[in-house]
Amino acid sequence: MTETVLGGVIDHHVHLGLVERDLLADSPVVEVHDLGWDPVAAQGFRANPPSGVDVHIVGPFHTAPGGYPTGRKWAPPSSVREIADAADAGVAVREAVTRMASGIKVTLHDDFANLSEEVLEVLVEEAHVDGLPVLVHAEGRGMVELALRVGADVLVHAPWTEPVPEGVLAASTQMTWISTLAIHAPSDQQVAIDNIVRFRALGGTVRYGTDMGNGPTPVGVNAEEIRALGRAGLHGEELIDAVTGGPPALSAPLPRPTNADELIRWLGAARRLPATIQEDE
Repeated sequence: MTETVLGGVIDHHVHLGLVERDLLADSPVVEVHDLGWDPVAAQGFRANPPSGVDVHIVGPFHTAPGGYPTGRKWAPPSSVREIADAADAGVAVREAVTRMASGIKVTLHDDFANLSEEVLEVLVEEAHVDGLPVLVHAEGRGMVELALRVGADVLVHAPWTEPVPEGVLAASTQMTWISTLAIHAPSDQQVAIDNIVRFRALGGTVRYGTDMGNGPTPVGVNAEEIRALGRAGLHGEELIDAVTGGPPALSAPLPRPTNADELIRWLGAARRLPATIQEDE
């Protein structure tokens, strides 16, 4: 029987310290990006991943003294790296390089203290010198603009607190957005979807990410996230690329999915190819 082969699911935004990690073992999810946790624990996630899952880590949340998520019950104090000044920004990047982090996570939140534009620029510049992307949690008025001005590479949530102005949106296409749509209440989700629709129309790239661990999110494939991407206009190969984006790792005797519901059904019936077959491909 002819089979359809797609890459495994890549979740670009998870918090493994907040979920039952073993549930990911040998699932359709083949790669996860842990975007903020205690750096020693995160190194442990990478060294001892669930079976069949490639774990990437960024280490702690980088923020201003007292910045988000300082004081949140779900965030251990060791998961927050407060940056004192521009010199300390360079030190923080060196720490990330030593841990072999895949990027630098920065938080910007209009209800909390934020790093100055000068310090952010140094942090981004130092990260880029070492080939590390800067991934930003941008929440609230003016935070997307600030992330854009300092040269950040990724927004870890599609903006959901307000419509992004057209000029900012056009300039933002140099960044990648991670979806995380399903974590929001319906009204906030609709704002994020509308922003994605306009962002995509300008050539922007969106990647599947669930913020796994933020509330009662499923550990594994998040069907609601895929459906929300479909409502944002991602279909066919664009949707497949957003959700998988990797080398072939799964196989199922179904036609190639063309929309969100078909992709969800496909993943529900998918099986992993043996490693030797994957390598030959």
